[in-house]
Amino acid sequence: QVQLIESGGGLVQPGGSLRPPCAASGDTFSSYVMGWFRPAPGKEREFVAAITWSGGNTGYADSVKGRFTISRDNAKNTVYLQMNVLKPEDTAVYYCAAKNSILIATMYMASRVDYWGQGTQVTVSS
Repeated sequence: QVQLIESGGGLVQPGGSLRPPCAASGDTFSSYVMGWFRPAPGKEREFVAAITWSGGNTGYADSVKGRFTISRDNAKNTVYLQMNVLKPEDTAVYYCAAKNSILIATMYMASRVDYWGQGTQVTVSS
């Protein structure tokens, strides 16, 4: 059974940074796309960022492009979301996601995600 465990959330001031990790277990992840989502008002979780496990291709939502960077450590089966220049509107529970696919575009919709983590709270406030 695939498990995704996030950590590293917390309270940070506007303009600050966080780097929550997502540790994956329970399968061989060389054919998985990994990603991060957060809740959106009135709709399903919105896509934040994604990365292919083997190829290193990445994708980002326009709202975080240039501020967030997704990366992975294959040896540790861990994906990271480097969050810089955080804004109050970035406040949310961030969910790690996994999709058994080699195509990064398959991660852009929450309804197509195969596995979810439990989430980690990020609060941006002064």
